[in-house]
Amino acid sequence: MLENMKKSRLLIGAACWILLAATGCKKFIDYNAHEDYQITTADYFKTSDDYQKLVIGTYSPMQWLWANTVIGDIASDNSVSGGENATDQIGFQQIDDYTLTTTNSYLTEAWKSCYEGISRANYLHENKGRLNFTGKDSLYGEVYFLRAYYYFHLTRMFGGVPLFVDHRLTVSDSKSAQRAPVADVYKQIEADLLLAIANLPKSNLQKGRVTKYAAQALLGKVYLYQNKFDEAAAMLENVISGPFSLVTNFGDIFLQSGENGSESVFEVQYSNISPFYDWTNPGRGQGNLAVQACGIRNITGSSPYASGWSSNLPTKELATSFAAGDKRKEVTVLDIEAYKTANPSFNITYTVAPYKNTGLYNQKYLPRTGETSGQLELNYLNNYRFIRFSDVLLMAAEAYNRATTPNDTKAQSYLNLVRNRAFGDLLHGVTATGTALKQAIWDERRWELAMEGDRFFDLVRTGQAAAKIKGFVVGKNEVFPIPQQEIDISGLTQNPNY
Repeated sequence: MLENMKKSRLLIGAACWILLAATGCKKFIDYNAHEDYQITTADYFKTSDDYQKLVIGTYSPMQWLWANTVIGDIASDNSVSGGENATDQIGFQQIDDYTLTTTNSYLTEAWKSCYEGISRANYLHENKGRLNFTGKDSLYGEVYFLRAYYYFHLTRMFGGVPLFVDHRLTVSDSKSAQRAPVADVYKQIEADLLLAIANLPKSNLQKGRVTKYAAQALLGKVYLYQNKFDEAAAMLENVISGPFSLVTNFGDIFLQSGENGSESVFEVQYSNISPFYDWTNPGRGQGNLAVQACGIRNITGSSPYASGWSSNLPTKELATSFAAGDKRKEVTVLDIEAYKTANPSFNITYTVAPYKNTGLYNQKYLPRTGETSGQLELNYLNNYRFIRFSDVLLMAAEAYNRATTPNDTKAQSYLNLVRNRAFGDLLHGVTATGTALKQAIWDERRWELAMEGDRFFDLVRTGQAAAKIKGFVVGKNEVFPIPQQEIDISGLTQNPNY
C-alpha cells in the first residue's frame, strides 16, 4: 500500500495480525499468556509505530476485493464472464448468467474479506485508548474510513448485514450474528465517514493513504445511494473545490505513470514485488489478480500487452453505445483484431477467447509486459481507481439534478466538463434539463466508468436494472445471496428468492 506500501510486502503488519488473531481473549485464573510465548494486546500497543503497522494491515483486505471490480461489470450489460469454458471461474459464470447459488466463491470471498477488514478496524478501535501520540486522531480517521469502505461494499452487494463496531469479531459473534437493516448499516457508514472527515488531513505524502477528500467523496457516494441528494451535492462540492483536475488525455489515467495522479481521489494500491508462488489464496496477495483475469490469451509479439485468461470481456453493445468521436471508447474497449491489423509490425498472435468471445477486451486494466514479476499472474501492480474526479463530477451533477430544489445549470456544467474531455472539444455539451438531463448523466456514467466496477450498482440504485440486464429478476437480483456458510453458522436469513 502507499508509495512505501508498494515497495514493501507489509509482512510486519500482516504477521502481527496473524499473531494477534492466534491469541485468545478468554482469561483464566492464574494464567499468563506469556507462559505459552503468546503475544498479547498489552505487549503490542506500546508505540505509535505499533498502531501504524496495524492500520497498514487494515488496508490489506481492500486488495483482496479485486473480484468486486469484475462483478460490477459482468453482472451488468457492460461485459460477459468469458474464460476457457462454462466451468472456468464458475463464480463469474453464475453472476453473468444469473444462475447464482449461495455457495458462489467470489461472493463468499467478498464477504470474508470485508469482515476481515472490519474486524481489524474494530480491534484498533478497541485499543484506541491505550496510548496517546502525535497524529493519533488522523490515523484513526483512516481506520474509520476503512471500516466504512468495507461496510459500503457489503451493503450494496448483500443488503442488510451483521453490524459490528465495538470489538474484534469472535466465534461467539459468528454464532449469534443477526442482519441489521440497510438503513442502520448506512447510518453507521455515515457516522464513520463524518468522524474520518473531521480528523483526516487534506493531503498525505504517502500516496494511497486516505485523505479528507477521499472520505468526503465516499460519503457523497453513500448519500447518493440513499437518494439523499441535497446532502450528496453539498458533500461532493467539498471535493470539487479541492485540488483535483481532469487529466487531459483520458487514456493516461490507466497507465502506470497515471497512478495517483491529479484525477485520483482514492486508489487501492497494488504491487508486483511478492516473492511468493501462492496459489492457495491467489486473490489475497499484494498484486491485482483482476488484471490477469481480463488479459488476452496467449498473446505474443511486440505489443505492450501480456497474456491473460480472457475473462470480463466487454460486450459489443457497450462498444457501439459510444458516440462517434468519443475518445473513451478506444481506451475502454480493445478490439484485438482491429488492433492487430493496424499494427502489423507487432507480429501479434493470440488465442481467441474460447468462451463467450466478443472479440473485445478490457483495455483499462489489460495486463502489460514489465508490470509484474515472480509468479506473473499474481503480481500485477495496477492500482484500482476506486473514485476518480470525473466520478465525483458526475455524482454531483446527478445530485444537483435530483435535489429538492434542482440546479440543472450546475448539473449541466459538471456533466459537460466530463464530456468536453471525452470529445476533446466544446461541441458535445448537454443542454437538456429535468428527467432528460438525469438520463444523460446516468448514460454518461456508463461511458466514463465502464469496466471500473460500478455499472451493476448504478443500474440497481437508479431502477434501470430490469430493463438493461438480461436475466435480472425484480425483487431478487438487486442484491446477491448471503454466502451459505454464514447461513449455516450464524442462522442468518437469506435474501429473498435465493
